[in-house]
Amino acid sequence: MTSARPDFCFSIVSHKQGALVRDLLADLRHIMANHAAPYEIIVTLNLPEDEAFLHEFTTLPLRVLRNAIAKGFGANHNAAFRESTAALFAVVNPDVRLQSLDLELIRSMLSDRAVGLWAPKVVASSGTVEDSARRFPTFARLCRRVILRQRSPDYTSDAGVVAVDWVAGMFMVLPHHVYFDVDGFDERYFMYLEDADICRRVHAQRLRVVYDTRVSVTHDARRASRRDLQHLTWHVSSMIRFLTSRRMRPSPGN
Repeated sequence: MTSARPDFCFSIVSHKQGALVRDLLADLRHIMANHAAPYEIIVTLNLPEDEAFLHEFTTLPLRVLRNAIAKGFGANHNAAFRESTAALFAVVNPDVRLQSLDLELIRSMLSDRAVGLWAPKVVASSGTVEDSARRFPTFARLCRRVILRQRSPDYTSDAGVVAVDWVAGMFMVLPHHVYFDVDGFDERYFMYLEDADICRRVHAQRLRVVYDTRVSVTHDARRASRRDLQHLTWHVSSMIRFLTSRRMRPSPGN
């Protein structure tokens, strides 16, 4: 007898962020207690860390992947996807908190075959709405944003369900077949802009990327690229790759 296919897979990657992952797992445990549908959680430990925080979640359908060598954002989630059979694959940052989550709404939105990716409104821990849904970067937009400091949101945060260019990768959900068809994240983006790139390839499949402002999650943004030279280097190199590449290439290993 085989077990039922999970409805959701929640993929979480920890970079020695056990305390954050613990809080997120506690949120998921509370939310999923009210849902009878099967689900799975895959936690990837990108760096060796104290795993004691996992001991209190033995009742969850939790699998742990441990990396011998640190991988990039996309490579980690691609590896988790290859371990998953769930109908819907959710990419969740460890610094996201989930006070509530309407799984039936998400499932309903992604049952529309014209929708390839769903994401909620993202609210900072201070209560301000983050500009997590944006138009695709261009050289002109980048200049206005960086040089002229024109950083007004590209989309309103109170319009219900909005079709957008791309959404930030701290929380996004794709149907299994869509993630497979677009070859997952492009692993050449070690960090940053891999979310814009996968959204661009979802659009190339003639599918919509949906920003759903009816649902919100809380994000404790770290903004590492603003204070760490390595993160800034990754950010700049990823932006150059995105701006200079228009071909839809498959991800290595997929």
